[in-house]
Amino acid sequence: MAKWNKKQISKNDVERLVSKYKLDPLTASIFVRRGITEGKQLLYYMEKDMRFQHSPFSFAAMEDVVDRILQAQEEKEKVLIFGDRDVDGVTATTVLYDCLSSLGIDVTYRLPSGDDGYGLSMAAVDDFAKDYGSLIITVDCGISNNAEIAHAGSLGMDVIVLDHHNPPSELPSPAVILDPKIEDSGYPFHDISGCAVVFKTVSAIRFSKSPWYKQEVCLLNAQKIQEGISIDCVKLRNLVPVSRMTELVVPGGTDIMHTKLPSYLQGQQILAWDVPHVESLLAQAFGNGTQFNMLDIRPEVAKIIPRMGNLPLSKIKDMSKIAKYGDHPSTEIGGFYNIYVTYVQECQKIQFPEDAKQEDADLQLVALAALADIMPMRDENRIFVNRALSLINAKKIRPGLLEIMSKVNLLGKRVTSIDLSWVIVSHLNAAGRLGHPELAAELFITKDSAHREQVAQTILDLNIQRKQLSADAWEYGAIQASASLEKHHNNLCVVIDERINRGVSGILAGRLVSAYNVPSMAVTFVDDTAIGSMRSCRGFSATAFLDQMGDMFLNHGGHNAAAGFSFERARLEEFKTRLVELSEKITLEESSSDTFDIDAEIPPAFLTPHLLEIEDLFEPFGEENEQLLFMAKNVPSVDAIVMGKSEKRHLKVIVSVGKYKWPCLFWGEGDRLHRDFEVGDDLDILFHVERNIFNGMETPQIVLIDMKKSAAVK
Repeated sequence: MAKWNKKQISKNDVERLVSKYKLDPLTASIFVRRGITEGKQLLYYMEKDMRFQHSPFSFAAMEDVVDRILQAQEEKEKVLIFGDRDVDGVTATTVLYDCLSSLGIDVTYRLPSGDDGYGLSMAAVDDFAKDYGSLIITVDCGISNNAEIAHAGSLGMDVIVLDHHNPPSELPSPAVILDPKIEDSGYPFHDISGCAVVFKTVSAIRFSKSPWYKQEVCLLNAQKIQEGISIDCVKLRNLVPVSRMTELVVPGGTDIMHTKLPSYLQGQQILAWDVPHVESLLAQAFGNGTQFNMLDIRPEVAKIIPRMGNLPLSKIKDMSKIAKYGDHPSTEIGGFYNIYVTYVQECQKIQFPEDAKQEDADLQLVALAALADIMPMRDENRIFVNRALSLINAKKIRPGLLEIMSKVNLLGKRVTSIDLSWVIVSHLNAAGRLGHPELAAELFITKDSAHREQVAQTILDLNIQRKQLSADAWEYGAIQASASLEKHHNNLCVVIDERINRGVSGILAGRLVSAYNVPSMAVTFVDDTAIGSMRSCRGFSATAFLDQMGDMFLNHGGHNAAAGFSFERARLEEFKTRLVELSEKITLEESSSDTFDIDAEIPPAFLTPHLLEIEDLFEPFGEENEQLLFMAKNVPSVDAIVMGKSEKRHLKVIVSVGKYKWPCLFWGEGDRLHRDFEVGDDLDILFHVERNIFNGMETPQIVLIDMKKSAAVK
């Protein structure tokens, strides 16, 4: 029987969150139990505004990328986007293609099709060279394509790599690279998708249209404090702080030439908030003879954000949500920086409204990529997915996504991240898995609505084929799996079978992980090449493991949890031998598959639809942010039936708590009625809360994860 585990937490930690962030005690306890206690973590649960995403110019090489693309636009070069066959690769290709084509760039895209391997190919490089191409941009791939990129360079072509996979020890050259996982990338969050890297690039390209691109400004503020007058400066480039300086001056006792200010401000465009006020403080500090050439930004901000026009920085700093979640007190210069960035962003929306509209369309693809590539649902990934869900549920659905949602009956209901993951992503991935990723790209790129309808139906048909191929692969794999485990010291499961369709090898590997709770591989063959997928678990890095055999692979790479590889068929026996040897040294974290980690215990009296509001706060769910799991004890059951169309397999229990009666569904557990409990018994339950939509009506329901007859008597 599975263990129910409710982690003990500190009452002081809960009270601190309640006090500082105005949370209710139940929500605060869930955050503490999940280890989410720092302001910078809570920010991405409490706030959904795009203002809280990281700047694209945090990437150290972003200006180089933007300038090279603008050069291609100016010189009318031919540009090739080379993507990957999965949802992340297709969405990344789409977002970049839409942007470059809108700039009038002569751009085409290419995706691996049929039995093509992963990543940029020599054939793609040679074909593009023959077409007089000069710039290749790889998206969701490229970081491991050293030979192909070197070949492109030898043919006189430039390469930009927009990727997010784990980098090899030697980076490809010559290339400009944006990958949050490379050393010194500058980007503060490593776990964004390939499509998100492209979205950042596109955002930077759009920003380059504005007068603020490459603009260097210095924000200056002066305020009176107990020790004297504090003069705070922040230098910005593309709205990103590049340096900060604070000078404390005692009035009447300091010559400005004896401070760092002259050298720091030399040649700078200086912006201040309420120049007369700042000048009066500077005059107190240094005397009336000292002049600062400052531009007052306050009147300009007031035109765009009127409510801020009459506020001093002392008030603005206290309104800053970013400062609210910081680990240090808010400052006037911090408030100045935040309002300035917001002002510039609002100016951008006014000046380029079509860009703002397209950004919303792009974000729906960024969300799909994050969920498809199992990116952790923390930090800015939450911002991306939340924004996409809000647009989708407001019926502002981008073309292509609208058609596929219509085909799978998702229109008219409240869509969640789980719907996108399990329904939309699985259908879109079917196109790439079966060798037709171009269909998914066409679905999003084509302007012809009739063609989109046709493509959407084709994708649905491919998904039916994918399901059958997956079922067949499991049959082949199940035969080998148990023996493979023993051979590999119970640390690794390996299935090798020619009959496995290469498009479902990753699905099979993932299913093996679920079944046996160890890292797993599925290998098949295309002509003389072995193609493999690896999925991992329990803290074991797939890419680090494959690196140990890097000398025998034609190519390999991926993420810690999911990776791919290929090698010559003739080396199969060597591959098998090395796996046996290496698997003996595998160290796995302790398994938690038989333990349910409970987020909160709900007394029956508090089992109300309010739980859905808490659920909404933690949405989107996904990697590193599982759906909330509640426990309730001594809940009275008042009715129960076993249901199912062909065979009665599912259980529906009605529980009564106060004025609420909750329908509780327990999938595949119909045999529990009369075996584990009877109607009228009190039950202890583990459950999720969800919304059920039927005939346009939305009602709360419980989905049971585990249950048992209550031992305690009320």
